[in-house]
Parts: sequence; C-alpha cells; structure tokens
Amino acid sequence: MAGRALTRLDLAEAVARKCDLRKSRSAELVDDILDAIMGGLVEDGIAKFSGFATFTLRSKQARVGRNPKTGLQEAISARTVVVFRASQHMKVSVNAGNKGQLTKGARLKIDG
Repeated sequence: MAGRALTRLDLAEAVARKCDLRKSRSAELVDDILDAIMGGLVEDGIAKFSGFATFTLRSKQARVGRNPKTGLQEAISARTVVVFRASQHMKVSVNAGNKGQLTKGARLKIDG
C-alpha cells in the first residue's frame, strides 16, 4: 500500500479474503459500514468506534482567508467539517508499526 490511498475496493478485497466472502458481498458490507458512519454523523453528529477512532462534526465560522497562489484575500463561508480523532489504542499501534493489529485487543462482542 506504500504510496497510494486505501480505497473502498481495497477494503472490500481485504474483507473478502479475511471472511471468505465473494467480493460483491464484501463490497456491500463495506458500503453498509460507511453508510452507518455517515448516518451516525447526520443523525447524532458523532460516530464512535471503541479502540479505533471517533468521527465528529465541527462547525466553522465564516472568515477571511488568503489564496496562497495569488496572495489575494477571499471570503471563506461558514461550513461543517468532519473531524477524525484516533483512539489512544490506534495511536500506540501505529507508532509502534503494528500493521494490521489495531483491533486485536478490541474485538466486537455480539450478543446472540
């Protein structure tokens, strides 16, 4: 993955390999997960994944900015942005270089 972005297709292929699913089914699962994240943000303003990260919404006020190319000042409108905050577990794992170990200590517990 060095030098390129992780895509939805990459995630779907990883899920297909790990769970022994067809790629089409794993792509549906990835889309469902991303829809759940977006749905949580739209409905509640937050999507929290214990041991991984938290996505939240932040409102930014209108302000004056400078175009770095031309140096001219321009108005930047008010907007809402998505903020990603990594969990402490994720930070420790990434800093230690533990590729693929982010969720080892934080497995989902599903009742039923």
